[in-house]
Amino acid sequence: MTAQRPLLGFGLPISGGWATPARMREVARRAEELGYASLWTFQRTLVPVGSDLGPGHASVLDPVVALAHVAACTERIGLGTATVCAPFTPPALLAKAMASLDVLSEGRLTVGVGSGWMPEEHVAAGVPTTGRGARMEEYLRCLVALWTEDPVEFDGEHYRVPRSHVAPRPVQRPHPPVLVGGAAAPALRRAGRLAEGWVAASGHDLDRLGRDVATVRAGAEEAGRDPAAVRVLLRAVPDLRATDPGPDRAPFRGTREQVLEDVAAVGAQGVTEVLLDLNLSPRVVAPGVRPQAADAYADEVLEAFAPR
Repeated sequence: MTAQRPLLGFGLPISGGWATPARMREVARRAEELGYASLWTFQRTLVPVGSDLGPGHASVLDPVVALAHVAACTERIGLGTATVCAPFTPPALLAKAMASLDVLSEGRLTVGVGSGWMPEEHVAAGVPTTGRGARMEEYLRCLVALWTEDPVEFDGEHYRVPRSHVAPRPVQRPHPPVLVGGAAAPALRRAGRLAEGWVAASGHDLDRLGRDVATVRAGAEEAGRDPAAVRVLLRAVPDLRATDPGPDRAPFRGTREQVLEDVAAVGAQGVTEVLLDLNLSPRVVAPGVRPQAADAYADEVLEAFAPR
């Protein structure tokens, strides 16, 4: 399989001071004009007292509500969650919200889900941390059933849906693409077996990226699905610099040309789309960063990597 340069997506402003309604609309419209493939959000329900999650997690808008906000002011650009913690919401409720968003965006949605990792969020959501893999496996099957079967009936160990009609149906057929987050081998195989692809976190070890992509594709092949059709989304936090930082530079830190080389390098390992996400960038969301400076840097990044 010949590697192609990954598509480029952009993180919608949903974290910190730059996540104002007007700025969200401005970034969404400009990203669409510049040819970005997609806009992405993520979920953070709470921040436990005393934890050190970083400023990008201190104040985060709801990911689905934020996408609905910009769906109304864009026409072509894809919209996606990377990711929402699926078990925190019953499958029937998430299916309804995502189908509604697919309708309102006229079929532009990708549903990225994960099982969650923070114990405190599981407590707040009333979901145990034990058996997360089995729970996610069943969740994915139930979610797809809710979108594709009419009437739908599901009777699992963790989730039940009485025989019912569920409408509206999503615009996309058979359903919006589903991407699954995770790093352990079972989660990678699950992404290939039961979903359309995988979401790799910004902290994922790039030295094992190619092997992990192969594991996802192997899961697809085992399930009789086309491994070449698997989508792989990698979140990256770009640190754009005017000059070369030197031989010890970190991935996605450096000049425009160097960052684009990093994009091509992960593409060679099987990544199909790179999400440039400034919601986790200290240059945008760190305490003390002036709003004007954050917006100026965000605009610089947006323009520098414009796909057109």
